[in-house]
Amino acid sequence: MLTVEVAPGAYALCASEARFGNANLGLVIDGDGLTIIDSLCTPKLAVEADDEIKQLTDNLGLRLKRVVLTSSRIPFTGGSTVFWRSAFYGSEPVSDQLDQPVNTMVLKRLIPQHATAFHGEFVTRPITHTIGEAALLTDAAVVHLVPGEGPLTTVVQLPGAEVVFLGALGSFGVTPLAFDGDPAAWADSLDAVAALGTTFVPGHGMPGGVESLGEQAAYLRHCVAADGDVSAIPSGPWDRWTDRRFDEVNVERAARLARGDADTPQAMYRLLGLSG
Repeated sequence: MLTVEVAPGAYALCASEARFGNANLGLVIDGDGLTIIDSLCTPKLAVEADDEIKQLTDNLGLRLKRVVLTSSRIPFTGGSTVFWRSAFYGSEPVSDQLDQPVNTMVLKRLIPQHATAFHGEFVTRPITHTIGEAALLTDAAVVHLVPGEGPLTTVVQLPGAEVVFLGALGSFGVTPLAFDGDPAAWADSLDAVAALGTTFVPGHGMPGGVESLGEQAAYLRHCVAADGDVSAIPSGPWDRWTDRRFDEVNVERAARLARGDADTPQAMYRLLGLSG
């Protein structure tokens, strides 16, 4: 795990290997306590992050008060039980999805590097506070809701530092997965959040600037323009990204949505070794 100070009192705890499932955790130190953004993929990873957080904040006498879950996806929620005593914030769709049982078989196939964590007792922490609109979360942090990766993804802005924790909305150097998202809306949301800061902490990958937002948005728009033909994605910065196995899923999803079909792409079922 790599710890990056993105502003005074704000840190990104980043995975050392850019790969889907190796997500990041954000930390914001406020006067009344600590806020983290997302909880990593597994309890083991969350415990390691918790130890790092304690080292960073040990002399401050502050407790972990809030956890913001930007998405219901396991890379961002899988370690949530480690922080059970904190208040959990998320959008209504995230809250609804976290009330559903976890399909550990699917997780083992989708995120094989963490497969041993996905067993019969694997659970996530439910939301305690629903975010329904943009709001001041703390003296330092503002939450915004944007569509794309899911119905409503939460991003956390630090206006005084021009830092934005993108959570699941951001995927820098790692191919995003839009199996039930909207690639076109996702690209538009990336454009919109570009006005919120100058440093952006993605859910996957290392912190970047507006150029990283632009590259991800361009990739998603190429998935839309491909009109169902994955070979139509042109060369670009994404040629160096990990997890290009998601190209077919993203292209099919965009094509389905364009014709009013919101069903899960068959490519996603094939990726998981399942029948649709």
